[in-house]
Parts: sequence; C-alpha cells; structure tokens
Amino acid sequence: MARAEPSGNWRVLVAYEDLSATSLPDDPFDELTPDLREAVDSGLATVFQRVNTGDHTSLVVGMPVTFAGEENRRIASGVQVFLTVPQATEQRYVDALVTAVERATVPALGLAVLLALLAARGVLRPVRALRHATRSIAEGRLDTRLAVNGSDELADLSHTFNETAAALEESVAELRGMEARARRFAADVSHELRTPLAAMSAVTDVLDEDAARLDPDTATAVRLISEETVKLARLVDDLMEISRFDAGAAVLHLDEIDLAESLRRTLADRAWTGLVDTELPPPDAVRGRVDPRRLDVVVANLVGNALRHGARPVRLCLRADGEGSAVIEVLDSGPGIPDDVLPYVFERFYKSDTARTRTEGSGLGLAITAENIRVHGGTVRAANRPEGGAVFTVELPLRRDEPAHGEHL
Repeated sequence: MARAEPSGNWRVLVAYEDLSATSLPDDPFDELTPDLREAVDSGLATVFQRVNTGDHTSLVVGMPVTFAGEENRRIASGVQVFLTVPQATEQRYVDALVTAVERATVPALGLAVLLALLAARGVLRPVRALRHATRSIAEGRLDTRLAVNGSDELADLSHTFNETAAALEESVAELRGMEARARRFAADVSHELRTPLAAMSAVTDVLDEDAARLDPDTATAVRLISEETVKLARLVDDLMEISRFDAGAAVLHLDEIDLAESLRRTLADRAWTGLVDTELPPPDAVRGRVDPRRLDVVVANLVGNALRHGARPVRLCLRADGEGSAVIEVLDSGPGIPDDVLPYVFERFYKSDTARTRTEGSGLGLAITAENIRVHGGTVRAANRPEGGAVFTVELPLRRDEPAHGEHL
C-alpha cells in the first residue's frame, strides 16, 4: 500500500490487537491519535482526521478490515489499517493562496474605499447642495435655486425644492407689496389729514375760548369736538412717525445731554412732576449722546401709559449700569399686565382690554417707544413686579460709535 503512492510519501500502520507493523521500520506513527484509534475500534466505517504535528500537517485515514458473514453482514476482523498522507503540497497551496489574498486585500480595500467615496460623493453632493440652499432660503435669499441633474429621487427632490422656493418667493413678494401699499396708504392718509386737522384745531381753539359764553349744551358739544380733534391730531402724528420708521427714514439728532435733567424736563412739560415719584441721580452723573426729542417721547409714552392704565404711585428711575448704558425704569402700582398680553404690549394698535376701545391713546405709543429705543441701539422690555404693578425697563447706550441703518447724525 505504501509503495502504491508514486512519490513515496505515504506511511502505513497495520494493527491487530497488540501487534502492529509499519511501512517504515521503527516508525512511531505519531500522527495516530487516541481519538482516531477509538473511532476505528468502535465502528466499521472509514475515519478521516487532519492532524497537526510540529511544523507539518497530515491527513490520517483509519479503517477496520472486515469480512462478509452470513447474509452479507460485515464482521470486523480485528485488523486495522491506518494511512498517513502528508499535506505539505496542499499546505503550500493554501499558504500561497493566503499570501495572495493578503497581498490583494490592501489594494482591494483601497479600491473599495475609492469606489465608496465616489458613490457617496455622487449622493452627498446634491444633499449638501440642498442643505446650503435650505439655509440660504432661511436667511432670506428666496431666489435660491438648485441645479437639477438626472432623473432619480434626488433630482425629483431638487425639482420640488425649486417649485416650493419659487412659490414662496412669489408669496413673500406679494405680501411685501401689500405691506408696502398699506404703509404708503397710512402715510398718505396721515399727510392728507394734517392740513384739514390744522384748520380744525385752529377753529376748536377759538371755540374753546368762547365756550364759557355759550349755553351749556353747546359748550359741551364744543368741548367734545375739541377733545376729539386733539385725539385725531395725535393719532395722525403717531401714524406719520411710525410711517417714517417703516420707511427707514428715522433721523437721529444726537446731542450730549444730562439724562436726569432731560427726564425732569419731560415731567415738568406735561405737569406730571407732582404725580410721579422720581429716583434720579445728581446733575451730570449720567450723561449720554442721545436724541433729546426721541428720549422725551420715550419717557412721556411710558409715564403716560403708567398714569392711564396703572395706578399711583408711579415711579421714574434712572441709573448707569456700569457697562456704558443707562437704565430707565417706569414702575406703577396697578394690577399689572396679564401674562398673555406681555408678549404683545409693543405691537401696534394692540389693546389688552376690549372694553377700553375708546381711550385718549392711539394704540401706537408703545410701538413708537420701542422703535425710538431700537434706533438708539437700546432695548425695552415689559414685566410685572412681584409686589404688584407693571415695570417698563429701557437700556440705552450712552456712547454710539456708528449710526444704525436709516439714521443720520
């Protein structure tokens, strides 16, 4: 059996009970394992086992020698044959294959990564463009459009984005046009009303002087007409002022002034000195470069609002915050501002009390206040005091390096 293999690498062991013989003299046949011997002892089938011994691998085949008994039954003779076939050639083939695979792995991995990057780039480029376009739309550039290439899902998405952006641009342009026409209408109406209102004010001034000599009913009517004319004139003036803000034509005439003295003058000019408590710093303690007329409007609107809709005592405070700003506070002792109204107090024509539809205010006072503070680069906010009442806080920069948009110094 050993000589039957041309290369002469086969080795054979034949065993019968305690007797054994090998094809090579004194061959220890180390490849034969107890597990293989036991498997051959316990069955009539041929058993194969791959065995690693030292630095080489062998295939060991074990089989019992049988003979045919009655009714063709196989009966073990007790003789067992074991064959060892070296796997050196096969191992070299496997090693060569593994080496080839290892050498090909890096180029193949690099090629796979390159192909993946190319594929990802083809997918991510339109996604990245869509992200940039969406951000551009969010920043107000409504004319942003995407280049549509191909006919896949991303191309459909880009086409849909372009249609949506075009519809949005058209809608926003229409809304802006409507808003511009509405502002122009308000400005035109306000301008056209000023001339007849001036004549009406002159007539009502004459009638007021003669009201004492008129009968009571006529005098009451004259006073009512005079009051309503004053309200209408104030409304027209406020509309003209808000129109200038909308048009970006608000003009700042800055001057270095004593803010505390300016606040005192505002109260004195409106005869509010005895109605409002003040906490003002000494003269020249807080000076700033502001527009005196607009500061007067801000303080007058806030104090007037506190006197009309809050309750006395009303307090006006001024202090420097140490960061180059002045802080003006107007506090009242009224019921405060409802929480659902606070976000809207600076909106135009907003009135929290529907029963208070007829007041001497135009509904624009706080809106004009906020605009005047904004063009100064400051802020204004409304809140409720823990002890009751509302507080309006203005933070006004004391120094300005550059004028804001639409301002002329």
